[in-house]
Amino acid sequence: MRYMMMFAALSLAACVEAPESGAQIYAAECAGCHGADARGDGPHARGLETAPPDLTTIAARNGGVFPRDQVMSTIDGLQRDAHFSAAMPEFGAGDLGETVIVEENGLGTPVPTKLLLLTEYIALLQRTE
Repeated sequence: MRYMMMFAALSLAACVEAPESGAQIYAAECAGCHGADARGDGPHARGLETAPPDLTTIAARNGGVFPRDQVMSTIDGLQRDAHFSAAMPEFGAGDLGETVIVEENGLGTPVPTKLLLLTEYIALLQRTE
């Protein structure tokens, strides 16, 4: 009986699709413009009126702190300054997946899973030099 329950649990786990990783999302949605190395030199960047920024220097441009919420707002399309290129899609207009609760200072905020994974991946790409 114990083996039957274990097999059932493994079978269920095999049916559930694993979420994409932040690297996979980046490769599919961002690398075309921002480049595989996130330095703004992707193949689709050529000919754009506004060059895509180097995503590896976001923290350096913000006093050494990665502004997670600002990055998520930018990707989502909620917070865009006038210097943003119209070529940058508003990913919040599409399906960013199920939401997860992100807690900070005792407050929980629902955040789309893909948005959080992508932002965490970009945070890992930050250069300290």
